[in-house]
Amino acid sequence: MCGIVGYTGFQDAYDIVINGLRRLEYRGYDSAGIVLENTENSFSVEKTKGKVDDLVNISNNLKGTSKIGMGHTRWATHGVPSDRNSHPHVSNNNKIALVHNGIIENYDTIKTMLTEKGFSFKSETDTEVLVNLIQYFTDINPEIDFPEAVRYALNEVYGAYAITVMHEDHPGVLVVARLGSPLAIGIGDQEYFIASDASPFVEFTKEAIYLEEGHMATISLEGGVDIRTITDNSKIIPEIQELKLSLEQIEKGGYEHFMLKEIFEQPKSIHDTMRGRLIVNEGVIKMAGIWDHLERFKNANRIIIIACGTSWHAGLIGEYLIEEFARVPVEVEYASEFRYRNPIITDKDVVIAISQSGETADTMAALKLAKEKGAFIYGICNVVDSSIARITDAGSYTHAGPEIGVASTKAFTAQLTILSLIALKLGKHNGNLGNAEFMSLISELDALPKKIEEVLEGTHELTQSIAKDFINATNFLYLGRGYNYPAALEGALKLKEISYIHAEGYPAAEMKHGPIALIDENMPIVIIAPKKGHYDKIVSNVQEIKARKGKVIAVVNKGDTQVSAMADYVIEIPETSECFSPIVASVPLQLLAYYIAVYRGANVDQPRNLAKSVTVE
Repeated sequence: MCGIVGYTGFQDAYDIVINGLRRLEYRGYDSAGIVLENTENSFSVEKTKGKVDDLVNISNNLKGTSKIGMGHTRWATHGVPSDRNSHPHVSNNNKIALVHNGIIENYDTIKTMLTEKGFSFKSETDTEVLVNLIQYFTDINPEIDFPEAVRYALNEVYGAYAITVMHEDHPGVLVVARLGSPLAIGIGDQEYFIASDASPFVEFTKEAIYLEEGHMATISLEGGVDIRTITDNSKIIPEIQELKLSLEQIEKGGYEHFMLKEIFEQPKSIHDTMRGRLIVNEGVIKMAGIWDHLERFKNANRIIIIACGTSWHAGLIGEYLIEEFARVPVEVEYASEFRYRNPIITDKDVVIAISQSGETADTMAALKLAKEKGAFIYGICNVVDSSIARITDAGSYTHAGPEIGVASTKAFTAQLTILSLIALKLGKHNGNLGNAEFMSLISELDALPKKIEEVLEGTHELTQSIAKDFINATNFLYLGRGYNYPAALEGALKLKEISYIHAEGYPAAEMKHGPIALIDENMPIVIIAPKKGHYDKIVSNVQEIKARKGKVIAVVNKGDTQVSAMADYVIEIPETSECFSPIVASVPLQLLAYYIAVYRGANVDQPRNLAKSVTVE
């Protein structure tokens, strides 16, 4: 979950590392630190609890002092956020410094061994154990090469990690490694960059190596990039990739927050996700990952969708879509629970994994289990060359572009777009969708970007106004039926993530089975009530709420009269097919959550206790 930045070259390492940490702060922001190699080949280390700006306040004196260094922005796992638990961590002999993303699961056993050998520890972290284990291997064999000591140590640990290491006795050298957490190496002209993703170095180079699982690299200006396997030191010839990322994509572009920018990017991200795949005038959906494996999908006993958080909500809507149009049984599982309940998986199953980052640890673990059982695995993710993209048999990238805001918005609607394309393609292939219905549905899908633009134009100022009335609310209830039940779950999640107001999503019919006890004049209820799909039932639900004096915020189609007449607040959206209504309805819910959080003074891009890429279990 943490962010790692490293640099060696001709520029000021301090500036490169600090600016890189700012771009990676979405990955963790409870503490930050930096280590530079100074002119005496010793380390200058500064670290602190808090954000990167807090680090800058105590480390400005390091500016211009070094051409090589590394930094870290943390999301706490082992040990509370504090100065002493912040990275980098330095070995007992003060010669080795290390930054780390991930978890060393057997750290306690190793710590006990090292303590018996005379090592002492200042922090509560697993990372300090690893840096001292590296020292241990240099101590017991003084002739050992520094990268080899790192390799020996990594062969003694298990868990997930991306690390960068420096050694005072090996000036100008950075050693990096990964297992389960991403790490990229930027290749410049007489300079090298290291980062958890490419955003810290996108303006300096367009060439990068994405370190493979189980690989490590020794990087220096003299020796270049030497990549080896961690297990047996076999030399690897790397694949250098051209970055598609642009600087413009990772900047706010005049918006107050990344989240607001990303909400407004949804017409483009949905269009980009369909581009080249949906060709309406030919009546065709082109998806190579599906086309090449149509029979596996057609003959599957069932499809299992595994995901976490927002992606799990997308999976629930995917269940509705695939079962309705393809008529294949679908189960949706929390990835974090899937592997621990001894699930029944066979080679007749298709497993679809959904993840924005493509690095979600729980989802990766579930996929590995499914692969061991012989299932065909398909990935839906937003990051090219991510771990999920590598492990799956086939898949589809969303084309949402970089999503920096921790609370997912455009990635969610892009995932729904991919799931819609899959369901419609399978339905047509299976013969469950006639040509007329298929053409009608793909035309509706193609029209979504324009309808989202209409929603943004029509509801932006309105949601701002509504939000002001609820900044002191302590609870919210979100209700929807059918396709819009998962949309209600997602709306509630967005609000609780960024505003810290407790919110729950429910199927509207379940309101009577418990939640109705909460409703009074102080309880705001958001209800998704499009004309298509169970409208009469939703009208009854609203009547039940109003009879108990609840405050209703209704998301309705333009021209609605019944629900609008009863609701306290009305947000209108254009009409679309029921199956696509969650895509349209989610946009005003995102805006509502955003503005409530803003008016409450919350940091919407970096909500407390959360991080964007969840690479630990």
